[in-house]
Amino acid sequence: MDRGNGKRGKRGALTRRGFMLPAVLLALAALPGMAVAGPQDRRVPGAAPPSARPSGATPPGARSRGAGRPNPARPAAPPPLVVIDAGHGGRDPGAIGRGGTQEKRITLAAALELKRQLERGGRCRVALTRSRDVFVPLGARIDIARRREAALFLSLHADSAPGARGASVYTLAETASDALAAGLARRENLADRAGGLTLPSVPPEVQRILLSLMRRETRSGSERLARLAVAALDGEVALLPNTHRRAGFVVLKAPDVPAALVEMGFLSHPADEAALNRPAHRAKVASALAEAVLGYLATRQSVAT
Repeated sequence: MDRGNGKRGKRGALTRRGFMLPAVLLALAALPGMAVAGPQDRRVPGAAPPSARPSGATPPGARSRGAGRPNPARPAAPPPLVVIDAGHGGRDPGAIGRGGTQEKRITLAAALELKRQLERGGRCRVALTRSRDVFVPLGARIDIARRREAALFLSLHADSAPGARGASVYTLAETASDALAAGLARRENLADRAGGLTLPSVPPEVQRILLSLMRRETRSGSERLARLAVAALDGEVALLPNTHRRAGFVVLKAPDVPAALVEMGFLSHPADEAALNRPAHRAKVASALAEAVLGYLATRQSVAT
């Protein structure tokens, strides 16, 4: 979402969701003396009022302007955009395994593989928060997804936790579901920066209602994405018990973009470290996540229609 352009931000944050426009129209219609002009209200100079014209008569000049001219086709909407976030990077290596594997290298390799698999099907567009070994602040990662009006945001990680092994999926919650999720969130949250959400010029109480509705819809989408990711990973790779967990990860806090964070494994566990260093294993993880992403986009489109 473009903070420097209020009109774009308003459209991206609210009307693309579709829940605000009908309420606004109903409110306008309820105001005394308010009416919306339609095509029937536009009269050709010198023509009789609609009530005086014979039924089926063509207004003067209408036939000469439109006869034989095909209606221009409306351009098709672009495929939905998926933003993939390769965790850490640059001066921030992330977790480091016993064998010296850096998390930033694993997440970038996995993100590039997931991008390749998603683009191969042509059902969505894909953007990366980083495509090389550079440091990107957490707030900037969120901004990429919001500014470009992403359909979803998926953050890839491979953290470190004593005794933990297997993939897991996380969604946003103010209170962590367990101590492990809380600890992971604390380590990942280097900085917490609220996004610059653009809301229409309405009273503060109305803004609070709109923001609450938006967050509720976003969290519902995030939960659906997480369930699909867990189902797709199950049977393909080792999973952490209680695979879907919740915590206050900064990169999941955009109020208008459904998001999930995937721990592909734990570099502190030798078996996970060895697996994540194998391209074939990363491709298997990417394949499962691509299945989840496309499943989410399909349900999103069916709800929209």
